[in-house]
Amino acid sequence: MSWSSPGRSAPARQVPSRRPAHLLLLAALAAAAGNGISIVAFPWLVLQRNGSALEASIVAAAASLPLLFSSLIAGTAVDFLGRQRVSILSDLLSGATVATVPVLALTLGAGSVNVAVLATLAGLGALFDPAGITARQSMLPEAAARAGWTIDRTNGWYEAVLNVAYILGPGVAGLLIATIGGINTMWVTAAFFALSILLVSMIRLEGAGPLVVEKRAEGVWAGMLAGLRFVWSLKVLRTLALIDLAINGLYLPMESVLFPKHFSDLKEPAQLGWVLMALSVGGLIGALAYPLLVRHLSRRAILLTATLTLGICTALIAMLPPLAVILLLCALIGLVYGPIPPIYNYVMQTMSYAAGPLGFVLAGPLADAFGLPLTFLALAVPMIAIGLASVFLPSLHDLDRSPQQDHPTA
Repeated sequence: MSWSSPGRSAPARQVPSRRPAHLLLLAALAAAAGNGISIVAFPWLVLQRNGSALEASIVAAAASLPLLFSSLIAGTAVDFLGRQRVSILSDLLSGATVATVPVLALTLGAGSVNVAVLATLAGLGALFDPAGITARQSMLPEAAARAGWTIDRTNGWYEAVLNVAYILGPGVAGLLIATIGGINTMWVTAAFFALSILLVSMIRLEGAGPLVVEKRAEGVWAGMLAGLRFVWSLKVLRTLALIDLAINGLYLPMESVLFPKHFSDLKEPAQLGWVLMALSVGGLIGALAYPLLVRHLSRRAILLTATLTLGICTALIAMLPPLAVILLLCALIGLVYGPIPPIYNYVMQTMSYAAGPLGFVLAGPLADAFGLPLTFLALAVPMIAIGLASVFLPSLHDLDRSPQQDHPTA
């Protein structure tokens, strides 16, 4: 399913209204803010128990594994169940899992919130995240039409909302953990998901329900396999998917395990929030700069610069420099990677989830056995190698072909 098509056109006689678009953008802001807080809170709770990077990796991997499966079927599931229903179900599951943490602590004691419990809750909370995101995205075109906005304008607002949420979320998480503790922070996270549910339930759009039978894919698996066949049939998409697979496997453990481990050892949760905010701020600026960059640079050059910069910055972070330097390096990583999402399409992003758990399996034990500097370096060297190898991949030149020139390549 392509999220750019709502599946049903809004009736021509509907009264123009910006209300659905405003509600949709606010719901996306609330849900993304909840996820942004969770990114910090879950690993922090694990590391506060005994400082084990291995256990933090287990929880992070548990949160990533469901994304691989659910992202592959997200579009088709939305078609079958309906956009509004899937969005609410996703937020309900996320909100229930984070609220379970303080409920268990209150009823059974803080000791009940162990690694197994946190891993299970993180996995359940992430299970429907891709479907929820797809559901909200797929309502954008109809909401834009009702508001009288262009789809480009609406997409721009949507991406800006997500970036703002992921800027504020980690920072808020750091401040909350420092003031009310990690367990109580989960109450605030649950409140954000509850707000998203309320806002989505108020949206009235013709295309918010399930697709009519004749417009659906033949089945969930048929929709998933069609998307994968499309990616693999185009050489440039296949190359991008493999690069993204490798880079995500190396990058995700840094954000979800190594940074939390470092700042947990320093007992500075607020600083962890600042670092993740720096990544998001850089990403927001980079994304906004993309339309200007692509006028002067090829997409291939943008991708190669991002990949190599990520590797070099990670190598410098391996020296565990002062906070100000880490913030600068993270902002630079976000800045160069901000323009990359517009280059990748949705189907390829779903494939990248496969590498996350593999990276977590390696990063945790490495950090416990050899320390953070060596682990950061172990992630940085392959990143740089991938960037250098990408320079010599001829298929990446197809990134700058005009749409009229694109055709499947075996």
